Amino acid sequence: MKKIVLASAFAFLASCASQNTTTPSSFDWKGANVYFAVTDRFNNGNPDNDVNFNRTEKAAVLRGFEGGDIRGVIQKIDEGYFNKLGINAIWLTPIVEQIHGATDEGTGLTYAFHGYWTKDWTALDPNFGTEEDLKELVEKAHQNGIKIVLDAVINHTGPVTYVDPEYPNKWVRTEPQCTYNSYEMTTACTLVKNLPDVITESDENVGLPPMLEQKWRKEGRYEKEMSELNVFFVKTGFPRAPKYYIMKWLADYIVKYGIDGYRIDTLKHTNEDVWKDFKKVCDLAFAEYKLNNPKKILDNSPFFTIGELYGYGISQKRLYDFGDKKVNYYQNGLNSLINFDFKGDANKSYEEIFSNYDQILHADLSGNTVMNYISSHDDGDPFDKERKRNYEAGTKLLLAPGISQVYYGDETARKLIVEGAIGDANLRSNMNWDEVKNNPETQKVLTHWQKLGQFRRNHAAVGAGKHQMVSNSPYWFTRTYKDDKVLVGLDLNPGVKEVSVAGIFENGTRLRDAYSGKTAKVTNGKVSIDSEFGIVLYEKL
Repeated sequence: MKKIVLASAFAFLASCASQNTTTPSSFDWKGANVYFAVTDRFNNGNPDNDVNFNRTEKAAVLRGFEGGDIRGVIQKIDEGYFNKLGINAIWLTPIVEQIHGATDEGTGLTYAFHGYWTKDWTALDPNFGTEEDLKELVEKAHQNGIKIVLDAVINHTGPVTYVDPEYPNKWVRTEPQCTYNSYEMTTACTLVKNLPDVITESDENVGLPPMLEQKWRKEGRYEKEMSELNVFFVKTGFPRAPKYYIMKWLADYIVKYGIDGYRIDTLKHTNEDVWKDFKKVCDLAFAEYKLNNPKKILDNSPFFTIGELYGYGISQKRLYDFGDKKVNYYQNGLNSLINFDFKGDANKSYEEIFSNYDQILHADLSGNTVMNYISSHDDGDPFDKERKRNYEAGTKLLLAPGISQVYYGDETARKLIVEGAIGDANLRSNMNWDEVKNNPETQKVLTHWQKLGQFRRNHAAVGAGKHQMVSNSPYWFTRTYKDDKVLVGLDLNPGVKEVSVAGIFENGTRLRDAYSGKTAKVTNGKVSIDSEFGIVLYEKL
């Protein structure tokens, strides 16, 4: 039954795709410039939603809700902040309804400001905004050529608190706690104490959790939610197992709002087939959205899935080793994985990074990609934790092959060490908008990231193209993707900079240096430019 219904569903997907006549753009996920923001810490656009569900207990430093919301992201889209930074995709931490209470597991009283402690996947948390806010966010992002990626959490619910009951025992397990020394003790266990683990390996039919049934009845939407669940399970043929309920609820944000991708949390902590099924559900939902909203489609890009496979690096290529089992997640619903290698690789020379990544991405990982980062919300050992190498960090991240992840404040040297904060709270400080407005050095750093980011956004060749070194000293290289070709020089001396471009650009070709804004013309197989900077970003005029 399941195979027959799914086959019918995929026929529907193909039919939807054939009706999409949007002209393809030059955007390629493999070269995207993604901005990652902790929703609560980026920008407070609506102070009226700062306190909900009686979340009034005093939390530890940076462990309570600070006010950031979807409206704050919309404001920065309207101001052109992301366009100036060259961003073509925004990834937000989860915005679904979080547990109402707080916990204290040794780091002080903590609320679910980060979004990873789900109470109800079917509702937005009012601290983050409303459905109308989300609708406006996606529409305005798309109007600006920016895609929206949300965060998918299927592995676990939120902790149990005095106001947040545990999901039924057919939905979650509370022991054993993971030891991470085998496949089973990484997947069939709880990540930490008091973080109920969804039994995602189960295909057993289970009923709706009573807490959700009661909640939906109180909110007046029980019949509607149940009707939609019935349609989903009939259409897909999936059993009514916990993982498939959650997949349906997450897919609703695709069908209703047209989000463009999901970043998958705690990827390795479920069986890999979960993500293969999730990708199928997402693809069907994306096709349905496109069919129903032909004028709102941004381009022909497929729905994008990227996984947080903790500890994975590009050097591992396609296989992740649990010790007793190796898994290829790229064969299980993932377009991309987050590259935990990059923060260390960023200490290497430009050419060592670029040529190695180019070789792997165009050979071993051909057809897929990785997302590079220098800092994140979880990594307590980022590149340049004290923010002393801000220009180098931007240059290496934004010019590296693969996807670039700009974690909010990377571009403004937001502090990653905060007095009084413990652990990962340091990584999640409020965005330093006052410094952006008033500090000249912050503004200089931001300008550097903006120039590089716009160059990356305007040229898919930077992240998705083929790399070729032209000269080692001085250092020049090209990137080529389809008809797009760029020439970049780094660590150059101020003043006149000349380079041979024979075989790269024809005589008479007009080039623009996207860093200085100056133009030049190829003459006798060479091009030269006089600028005060040590970077040249040549693009065809």
